[in-house]
Amino acid sequence: MSDIHQVAQAATTGAVEDAPGRDGSQGRRRLSRRQLIARRFVRNPSAVIGIVGFLLVVLFALVGNRLGRWEFTQVDSGGFLQPPSAEHWFGTTQGGRDVFAMTVEGTRKSLVIGVCVALLQTAIAAVIGSTAAYFGGWWERVALWLTDLLLVVPSFLIIAILSQRAGANRGSIALFIVLLAGFGWMLTARVVRSLTLSVKTLDYVAAARFMNVRSIVIIVRHILPNIASLLIVDATVGLALAVMSETTLSYFGFGVQPPNTSLGTLIAEGQTAATTSPWIFLAPSGVLVIMLVCVNFMGDGLRDALDPSSKSGGKA
Repeated sequence: MSDIHQVAQAATTGAVEDAPGRDGSQGRRRLSRRQLIARRFVRNPSAVIGIVGFLLVVLFALVGNRLGRWEFTQVDSGGFLQPPSAEHWFGTTQGGRDVFAMTVEGTRKSLVIGVCVALLQTAIAAVIGSTAAYFGGWWERVALWLTDLLLVVPSFLIIAILSQRAGANRGSIALFIVLLAGFGWMLTARVVRSLTLSVKTLDYVAAARFMNVRSIVIIVRHILPNIASLLIVDATVGLALAVMSETTLSYFGFGVQPPNTSLGTLIAEGQTAATTSPWIFLAPSGVLVIMLVCVNFMGDGLRDALDPSSKSGGKA
């Protein structure tokens, strides 16, 4: 089975490859666009490393608490600032809590926040950007005004004040997710609007209008699928940015508040003893670095797989 003759052929609906026919002769089999994207992705070594590493981090967050002996809220009264051992795999903190259990919980919390923020802000950007370009008029002016306003608002300060006011109350994590997503969709919405302006003039969109198809159906079934490549890549990049934002805010004490924990709060707790008790700092920071590197590899792999003109992605 030979490779696709030209990767640029994938810009439409699919590509073809050589395949043996029933009589043993070489025939042609058409690949769908989805199959072509998958083949380019899995043939990109860095993309495969990224998705495998990310899945391992997710697995660590999901089942890590079942492997360890301690809960992240438990205190070992006889083991304060203990180095890694058979009893405490990643050591203990100044308060006698197990670093392994806290790292598992922090990774889970950071992943939940990152994934939810990425999906929510991508959805907001898709809705506002596409509807503003499609309907135009007063709604487009309002959407652009709101986008420009939020771009100049000091979002870090607002998120810090509101999240700290909520503290560790029930629902504070949900509020934190809403705040991060609410101030992270603007640039993507502008790009979505520009793409929608070019897509809505195509013949199939005009035909759908002529057939009196509802506007919301046209946007969902005809416009958004044609800019899905951007939205998928933006979601992966948004995941990395959301985790970094959460970690930064939590590091400065404005994000996740005790008794909840995240990678940011663990790094903030461990940095004061980074030279004397480095295990407190190294465990959460190591997981954070691995997670971000893997997500970036995944984003680059998706971008190359979705872009037929890219020469850095895997061959189809």
